[in-house]
Amino acid sequence: MSSVASRRPKLSVQEAGKFYDTPTGRTHALDRFSMDVFDGEFICVVGPSGCGKSTLLWSMAGLHALSSGKILLDGQEVVSPSPQIAMVFQEANLLPWRSLQKNLELPFEIRKQAPAHDRIRGLVDRVGLSGFETKFPRELSGGMQQRASIVRALSVDPSLLLMDEPFGALDAFTRDEMNLLIEEIWLETKKTVVFITHSIPEAVFLADRVYVMSARPGRLSKVFDVDIPRPRPLEVQSEAHFVELVAEIKRSIEHKAPARAA
Repeated sequence: MSSVASRRPKLSVQEAGKFYDTPTGRTHALDRFSMDVFDGEFICVVGPSGCGKSTLLWSMAGLHALSSGKILLDGQEVVSPSPQIAMVFQEANLLPWRSLQKNLELPFEIRKQAPAHDRIRGLVDRVGLSGFETKFPRELSGGMQQRASIVRALSVDPSLLLMDEPFGALDAFTRDEMNLLIEEIWLETKKTVVFITHSIPEAVFLADRVYVMSARPGRLSKVFDVDIPRPRPLEVQSEAHFVELVAEIKRSIEHKAPARAA
């Protein structure tokens, strides 16, 4: 891969700052956070709980306005939700009164567009949900619901896919399955992905690069390149290089001093 320094970023976060005003006072969530993501990269962001990871991702999606700094997608500032950006949340957020098929068609209804039936059908088959189109969310397992949320996000063919701890609520076996699936889909589609997770092994398994955030207010602490060949089988997680990289990232989080009071 050529040096990222020689390419124009697909997504550029520039000195992002965010304050929240709450009944108990002002919260400083992000402090001058910067990162560049290049076309087709899979980037993971990790950090201690409450460090502003989700705030960062929601700002990338145009769902939270920054207090300072800016975020650019293909050189255009992100100030509101864009049809080029899709997001997978921590919960699948399927509407319980709609069938799986109707849930998958919802983004097109919101945009007043005809559903991309061929793309939806191909994705449904790809994630192993064929035959469940008429089922309701209550009839699907947690893993199946998250598969559906991935299909829903990819069905609109976004240029940027944001994922906010999408597998955190799943059991370990299902989470491994989902990590393999999302890597396979990424290798096939080469979408640009920013993935938030609490799990350092998950980040190392999935990412081209791992961005580490400091404790709140979230600042860029360190960036790790993941030089493990793809595709990555689950067994790679027991190899020495993988284990050491996980340990190094963990140390980089644990050794940071607590953030100053805002």
